[in-house]
Amino acid sequence: MTRKPFALVLSAMAGLALLAFVVQPKTSDAQTSATETQKTIPQNHVEMQLSFAPLVKQTANAVVNVYAEKTVQGQSLFSGDPFFEQFFGQQMPNRSEKQSSLGSGVIVGKNGIVVTNNHVIEGADDIKVALADGREFASKVMLKDDRLDLAVLKIESDGPFETIPFGNSDAVEVGDLVLAIGNPFGVGQTVTSGIVSALARNQVVSGDFGFFIQTDAAINPGNSGGGLINMKGELIGINTAIFSRGGGSNGVGFAIPANLAKVFVASAEGGNGSFSRPYIGASFEPVTSEVAEALGLERARGALVSSVVEGGPAEAAGLRPGEVVMAVNGIPVEHPDALGYRLTTVGVGHDARLTVADNGKTRDVVLSLTDAPEKPPRDERLIEGRNPFAGAVVGNLSPRLADELHMPGGSKGVVVTEVNRGSPAARVGFQPKDIIVAVNGTAIENSASLEELAAQDPSFWRVEIERDGQRIRQFFR
Repeated sequence: MTRKPFALVLSAMAGLALLAFVVQPKTSDAQTSATETQKTIPQNHVEMQLSFAPLVKQTANAVVNVYAEKTVQGQSLFSGDPFFEQFFGQQMPNRSEKQSSLGSGVIVGKNGIVVTNNHVIEGADDIKVALADGREFASKVMLKDDRLDLAVLKIESDGPFETIPFGNSDAVEVGDLVLAIGNPFGVGQTVTSGIVSALARNQVVSGDFGFFIQTDAAINPGNSGGGLINMKGELIGINTAIFSRGGGSNGVGFAIPANLAKVFVASAEGGNGSFSRPYIGASFEPVTSEVAEALGLERARGALVSSVVEGGPAEAAGLRPGEVVMAVNGIPVEHPDALGYRLTTVGVGHDARLTVADNGKTRDVVLSLTDAPEKPPRDERLIEGRNPFAGAVVGNLSPRLADELHMPGGSKGVVVTEVNRGSPAARVGFQPKDIIVAVNGTAIENSASLEELAAQDPSFWRVEIERDGQRIRQFFR
């Protein structure tokens, strides 16, 4: 029998949206003391017969089913038929069809605020929320972010609704008992129990976010967006992903920490159209065992500063390449993803105290957390005319635009932000995030200069672009 490799499940399966994430936020002194609260294990047969039922009754009504429906263009039944293609050519009439996905969500506001995963509702035209008592409500998206895989919905009803309060995910410890509540495989609301298996997990899914709570509580397709609950009935994570061999639970599930979800919900309630993560103005790498030995560190952990952007917050704080960020506000940093998580939960507009190691010594620096600036202004322009750029939208790269495009913060130049389908730019292969370096030997300094050059009509085009850090030269006639 062929053995199937393990795979991370993060997509819809049999019409069900599948995913679950976990997180671990920052702590104050009071929160740290909560972590040190004495905990006990069952001591006798009577204690082992205790039930989770009261806890389920307290929380289950606030966990909902999320139904998302979107319209997609399907291929015509006659695609590939020579007779019909003779009349229609490549413009074959297509059918539109409805696709549905199912996930879960958690009500965190009495007015009907629901937090779930972005992948549950991504691209949806119509979203409905079904409560445990059978009632269904239309809902709208208040805020979503594909990098964090979080979304906030608003039930279109005044309520009031039952809620689950946010807990402090930074107080979670490996071995803590937890419940996972959701709607796996669409069979109906289901509760599973387990323990916290690990914290600060990264490299779990592709993307910018990498800080999850790992649990062995059974999580399956349809659980995405559901709640990970502690023994106090508090929300400590949003179930997001599983590591699976065949698509089902193998006891390795991941949740986005509640501390991050709480900051995200607050941003949605504040009316923000997008979620702002702090601009650091530096890039970081993991600390390998070789680097740890060279820097005199006891073990390989922390975030190694690899570069610092001139004039950015990191430079102003005094960070230098080669140093290692060991902690944020006294909380240890395991890896660069953990640093990003800690700074995000501190939030834009606040200061973070970083503990930095260098040459066997440590020091503290204060990093001011700000939004990524839009300097230079993006000045987006749609290129038109008879040229290979026609149909491409280009703009001037700034830290803000680079962040929106998921590009390195230090990127500079003129970038393609969008390519219209079927346009000359699409046909020659231009892609979003391509940086236009030079055209016919002339360096491109801004979007206006590219538009001016594109209006010319030379006999050929010699174009140099940068894609994923590599230079590519192309010739067009």
